[in-house]
Amino acid sequence: MARATLERQWLLRRHDMSVAAALEHLVGLQAQATDQPYFGLWTRLANFAFQDLDRLVLQKDVVRCALLRSTLHLVTSRDALRLRPVLQPVQDRALAAAHGPRLAGLNLAEVAAATREILAERPLTYQELGERLRMRWPDRGGDVLANAARNVEALVQAPPALWGGGARVRVTLMSEWLDEPLGDEVEPGPLVMRYLAAFGPASVADIRAWSGLAGISEVVEALRPRLRVFKNEAGVELFDLPHAPRPEPDTPAPVRLLGGFDGLILGFADRSRFLDDAHRRHIATVNGIFHPLILIDGRVAGVWKLIVAKRAASVELTPFAPLQANHRSDLVREAEALLAAAAPDRPDRDVRLKPAQ
Repeated sequence: MARATLERQWLLRRHDMSVAAALEHLVGLQAQATDQPYFGLWTRLANFAFQDLDRLVLQKDVVRCALLRSTLHLVTSRDALRLRPVLQPVQDRALAAAHGPRLAGLNLAEVAAATREILAERPLTYQELGERLRMRWPDRGGDVLANAARNVEALVQAPPALWGGGARVRVTLMSEWLDEPLGDEVEPGPLVMRYLAAFGPASVADIRAWSGLAGISEVVEALRPRLRVFKNEAGVELFDLPHAPRPEPDTPAPVRLLGGFDGLILGFADRSRFLDDAHRRHIATVNGIFHPLILIDGRVAGVWKLIVAKRAASVELTPFAPLQANHRSDLVREAEALLAAAAPDRPDRDVRLKPAQ
């Protein structure tokens, strides 16, 4: 089933599609680090230019907000408005898990109302928002109040939070920023169908891990008559859309450079279709920062990073095992193309292929 997912993830070939179309097909890209979605789009789109995404963010066509798994995602404005209500239970559960005891006795509806009132004036950093809220609840920590505001109210990060980062993040009300109300649909069935279109075939556990939603078994059971059902080698049911593409297992999979926190990895509970057990400890730091990854023949084969200085830029490639000559040359060529896209104004650009870990 791995080739099917790679096809849905637009990793078997680059697609000539708009940034907005890509983001909606993928149901957004995880965006804790502001730069990483640029890499995720570049590796999937035929004619992606980094400034294209900057322009969409500044035009308010794309926003960065807490959605799936209560983590930051870059999504179209349309998806932000329609998905946030569906995923509100995820925000509620995440807030309780992280700050439950410190929220005791706090009326979260009042926090939401105060947040709306405060942010109606202007965007604020989370620290500023916490300080303003603490004027009303002086016995609470500003960090707790800011986190409560983030989860109980639909917020977006106002620019600048573009390529290169560095600016302090400011948040504002999603509905005010986009000048539209939130959607009124809260049923998760359509979201599950969109997940399968971009990630399938997948198990109930995979859908739950991707979305953060509880009760997925019941949702999938209601959708079962509309789905095709397969079983993996362990006998686990995998659900899929009936007419979704499922290429042959020997379909060529080109070398790709995935951004950090890429959905190909974080979109599944069972990552074995792309990741060997021996490599799990290499793909993320102990505090949960997922590295940009090298994909060779459809499997995670190493990590990489972009290093940008005043006049120079380089891509450092670290494979997990020695590479075949053709894979090595394809990987270097892909890294050179990424450098040309990400750092066109740096006169000194080079690719550094390190020894296998």
